[in-house]
Amino acid sequence: MSSAAAVERPGPLRRLYNWVLRNARGPRAWAVMGAIAFAESSFFPFPPDLLLAPMLLANRKRAFALGAWCSFWSVLGGMLGYAIGHLLQPAAWWLIDFYHMQADAHRFIAGFRHNIWLIALQGLTPIPYKIVTISAGIAGVNFWWFTAFSAITRSVRFVGEATLFYLLGERAQLLLEKYLTPILIVFFVLIVGGFVALHYLF
Repeated sequence: MSSAAAVERPGPLRRLYNWVLRNARGPRAWAVMGAIAFAESSFFPFPPDLLLAPMLLANRKRAFALGAWCSFWSVLGGMLGYAIGHLLQPAAWWLIDFYHMQADAHRFIAGFRHNIWLIALQGLTPIPYKIVTISAGIAGVNFWWFTAFSAITRSVRFVGEATLFYLLGERAQLLLEKYLTPILIVFFVLIVGGFVALHYLF
């Protein structure tokens, strides 16, 4: 292999990005994103933004439909998280223990019993949303208020992302491709920061 070819060969992050972007146009992309959005709100560790962003790049004309689709399944997944916390508390505490969030869950449960609106605030942050939904179920907050706040906060987040990509258009893809590595680093730092914030801010 020539030195020029070695220089031009994309790195692992670039190859992963290209693979996700290709599959974002595939026939099962919407189903996969819906499944991830659903699972992330109740037990899965990774957010649907990882697939939503490439799908928005691949089909900008359907940006708002994609944002609404992701929001819809995230809210349904939140209902499952609530049900786990409210009806299956042994399973709820097993999940909380699995993510090492026992102390955080206790703080959330106490907070939700007096300030249910915190659900809307925390749904916009990098804090793992599953801890919000499960804790709300354990706290026994009103299910319909919980659902309403979930719908608001998830829509603001995902439809907001879709709006940003729609307005930026091709510039979004150019910026993402140009600054792919630092953007991914910042994204994962935010995810880790969400877990850290549970310990020090709430």
